[in-house]
Amino acid sequence: MASIDFHKLPVAEVQRETPDAVSVRFDVPDQLRETFKFRPGQHLTLRREIGGEELRRNYSVCAAPHEGVLKIGVKQIAGGVFSGWVNNQLKAGDVVEAMAPHGSFCWNFETPARRAYVGFAGGSGITPVLSLMKAALSAEAGSRFTLIYGNRTSLGVMFLEEIAALKDRYLDRLQVFHFLEDEEEEIELFNGRLDRPKVEQILDTLIDPSLIDAFFICGPGPMMDAIEATLASRGVEKSRLLIERFTTGPLSALQASAARALEQKAAGRKMSVTLDGRRLSVSFDPDKHSILDNVRAAGLPAPFACKGGVCATCRAKVTAGEVSMKVNYGLSEQELAEGYVLTCQATPLTDDVALTYDA
Repeated sequence: MASIDFHKLPVAEVQRETPDAVSVRFDVPDQLRETFKFRPGQHLTLRREIGGEELRRNYSVCAAPHEGVLKIGVKQIAGGVFSGWVNNQLKAGDVVEAMAPHGSFCWNFETPARRAYVGFAGGSGITPVLSLMKAALSAEAGSRFTLIYGNRTSLGVMFLEEIAALKDRYLDRLQVFHFLEDEEEEIELFNGRLDRPKVEQILDTLIDPSLIDAFFICGPGPMMDAIEATLASRGVEKSRLLIERFTTGPLSALQASAARALEQKAAGRKMSVTLDGRRLSVSFDPDKHSILDNVRAAGLPAPFACKGGVCATCRAKVTAGEVSMKVNYGLSEQELAEGYVLTCQATPLTDDVALTYDA
């Protein structure tokens, strides 16, 4: 389990990548090098107080482990307080609070393997895909990678020069295809957004999904949904799909009503919670809505970041009793089978729930 503590990381460099995105390279102190070792595809949770409010955000690492650097990509979003601070105020020499790398958008690359990978990225979704792509090409000399990268305009393409340099370096093993929504290219295939009709075209002309060992998908929700549905319709098993989400839509009225009913039914139920070796009995208060918020209100500093069921920072293992989750975008099938839940989405269903953040 990754450390749930925050550590101070000096900023070594902030580099402008596009008009609304930067990369941030950290100078990792020697005593934290083991703590900040990462797997390709993982992310950092950053913390900062802005306007009197503590904010936490997740940003993917865009470097690969063999490069020996720790670097993230941050795109400024409309109304985004944290991303705006990073893009407009953060500078070399500043110190940022960060949690150790975590996340399961990962693949085990093996030196003797000869595999075929495809990365579907949209906008800033290129950040973890770039990490995975560089790791695959470096670790597996016999493997090939195809990148499908969608953006609105050419000015919005993050890491354009780095991707081009990788293409030159791995001419026979890396294919890169750019798709632009608001600019017209000569070949019609490369015009437009990565929606389901476009993905169907890509699978008919550029990629045979039956020959691909793994697909890495990260970008806007509708894009990822379209790609996932299209690949499923072509017979691609879930085990070959890795999908990274950082945002989700709101619950439907029906889902929200059902979730609230479960919370009310759980009122007063006792839970045994273990964190950092400390065990505490917590009574569920439905007005706090989740196990996570109840645990934190009881005085245990349970980890969290997005509180949207996406990042899995708040993951814990249920060792007794039963719980229900509103949504789950952050846990794999294997993690679910092993008893893990996202406590930001969890409500106790029985009176004997025990869970641990230490597993």
